Amino acid sequence: MGPITGEDGLARCPWAASTVQMRDYHDQEWGAPVHGEAAYLERMTLEAFQSGLSWAVILAKRPGFRAAFADFDADRIADLDAGDVDRLLGDPGIVRNRRKIEATLTNARATVALREHGGLEQLVLAHTPPVEDAPVTVADWPARTTTSTALAKELKRHGFVFVGPTTMYALMQAIGLVDPHLAGCHRRGSRG
Repeated sequence: MGPITGEDGLARCPWAASTVQMRDYHDQEWGAPVHGEAAYLERMTLEAFQSGLSWAVILAKRPGFRAAFADFDADRIADLDAGDVDRLLGDPGIVRNRRKIEATLTNARATVALREHGGLEQLVLAHTPPVEDAPVTVADWPARTTTSTALAKELKRHGFVFVGPTTMYALMQAIGLVDPHLAGCHRRGSRG
């Protein structure tokens, strides 16, 4: 399936046609570069929580995630402990999955430690692949690439968890390291 033209006359990747929230995320964020440690940690965390779930669920709970994880301030998250994990397991504003909550704390601590080596943003950006041909249909989107596999391996080397190659390719799409938009989508070329 290729792009779908909406009521506004704009062609979009087909998943963006499901809800207004998904359309807005597609049009305003997906595939656009982000900057700063908190932005990278947020996207990495949300992609990890999305694993096995619908992205619509994660977007709906995004304000809850931001509140629960101190707007993705790595220092504040790194200070959370087992009692906080138990508290977060009772928070209906987020996806309540112990392994993913604990992974968020682990990844915040790894983010803080990574500052000695240039930081999270620098590490991720170092894995920017060359510009690729535009996918024509959703079947052309890979689940993972050699670059996302290398990024996952490097993050794991620095103590990150829940950062497999598929999750890291989703991150690369979300933050514009690759241009994920289909040929014909009005957002194609927003990679920056």
